[in-house]
Amino acid sequence: MKEDIITTGFRICPKCGKHYHGAPALSREDNETLICPDCGTRESLESIGVDSVEQEQILDTIHRCMDGQ
Repeated sequence: MKEDIITTGFRICPKCGKHYHGAPALSREDNETLICPDCGTRESLESIGVDSVEQEQILDTIHRCMDGQ
């Protein structure tokens, strides 16, 4: 697995199963598992009571802003 990360630069999120690259987030559920940034954002927003529809709207906005760089 570690070799896959080195050769491809991508990881697979254990929470959502999607491929991602870049810095992982630390799951709030167990403070051990590394998850994709989107799942990390969802966990964070959920912890302050943001519903799933608004979480997806926020993630869409983040993605649009990141793509515009």
